[in-house]
Amino acid sequence: MPVVRDLRVLLQLGDFRRLLAVRLLSQAADGVYQVALAAYVVFSPEKQTSPAAIASAMAVLLLPYSLLGPFAGVLLDRWSRRQVLLHGNLLRAALATVTALLIVGGVPDRLFYASALSVTAVNRFVLAGLSASLPRVVDSPERLVMANALAPTAGTLAATAGGGLAFAVRLAPPEGTADDASVVLLGAVLYLCAALCSLRMPIGLLGPDASAPRVRLRTALAVSARGLVDGLRHLNERRVAARALAAMALLRFCYGALTVMLLMLCRYAWSGGGPGGLVLLGYAVVASGAGFFAAAAITPWAVGRVGRLGWLVSCAAAAAVLEPALGLPFEPVPMLLAAFVLGLATQSAKIVTDTVVQASVDDAFRGRVFALYDVLFNVAFVGAAAVASLMLPPDGRSPALVIGVALIYAAIASAMAGFRRS
Repeated sequence: MPVVRDLRVLLQLGDFRRLLAVRLLSQAADGVYQVALAAYVVFSPEKQTSPAAIASAMAVLLLPYSLLGPFAGVLLDRWSRRQVLLHGNLLRAALATVTALLIVGGVPDRLFYASALSVTAVNRFVLAGLSASLPRVVDSPERLVMANALAPTAGTLAATAGGGLAFAVRLAPPEGTADDASVVLLGAVLYLCAALCSLRMPIGLLGPDASAPRVRLRTALAVSARGLVDGLRHLNERRVAARALAAMALLRFCYGALTVMLLMLCRYAWSGGGPGGLVLLGYAVVASGAGFFAAAAITPWAVGRVGRLGWLVSCAAAAAVLEPALGLPFEPVPMLLAAFVLGLATQSAKIVTDTVVQASVDDAFRGRVFALYDVLFNVAFVGAAAVASLMLPPDGRSPALVIGVALIYAAIASAMAGFRRS
């Protein structure tokens, strides 16, 4: 297989192996930590979970990416990136330990969320540092292309594996706050391992170059802010990319709203608040993940048959039809099928949108436009959670939400079909 051959070539590079090990441990810890937070917020027997609590948890997990992401590069170009990986993972290990103590101590939710927010905020710098360091550990532009394709994918698989491990630990007896805390501590241990693994690399290996010219931090941040405004103006001149981004944001909104509904169904409607709800959620995560992988396999073929925008229209139209058909019964098996279908449709649309933006936007503006894309992607998901929290009843059964989301899917398909014809 080409992927296996490429990975074998890259693993011959010692520095790449060491950086990849830090990524795998760090992102596996992310998967553990995120599942631990979700389990504590949604499935703790002693907590009465509400859609508003789920929306708050999603905001904690996602908003730091959006708010800090565009500016993380400014600091990464001033600090030793090896030290960012070391101290960032050490800090997350300490903060995750604090989070575990807060869970056991039964403190007010605001303190718990403050601790969790700190962990995910540091995560933005670590992930950006891993990406910025890749060119320093490969020896040719061709291998850099392979590294950029394989390393993030490997990290995503590690996060998925970490989440699966967290589900397994969380479901093992005994259950309760002590079990939630033990899962968070598992994440802390993995963060610590990632920090120790970064010590295998010399401080100066990952950059930045000490001889590079430096500007004042305030000036650099101001330049970054102006760059985002320039990227927005440039995007306004690229109609295809702008329409694709708008469609992707709405698709992400729909996916976020249905995610909150699924969490409430697993917690109350299908399990009566018992541990079976967490098992069902695990099945839903697997089904959605299978849809993501199917999208990676199908999208290149589909785009070759109907074009980029044609495939985006097809995904939205299929979701508009299948989402209410599978969702309105509010039964586990149809909903798991819906999780697969919507995972396939949403990830297919994201692949198409990534490609459209890369092809339509000038190279000089591409980084800034993708920074805006990252903000839009996460804010749409958090906004959907907030809207769903206002619409959902305690057990999660909301025909109005299902039909409303179906209408949004249909509107996306109609609008993009009309734009494609024009």
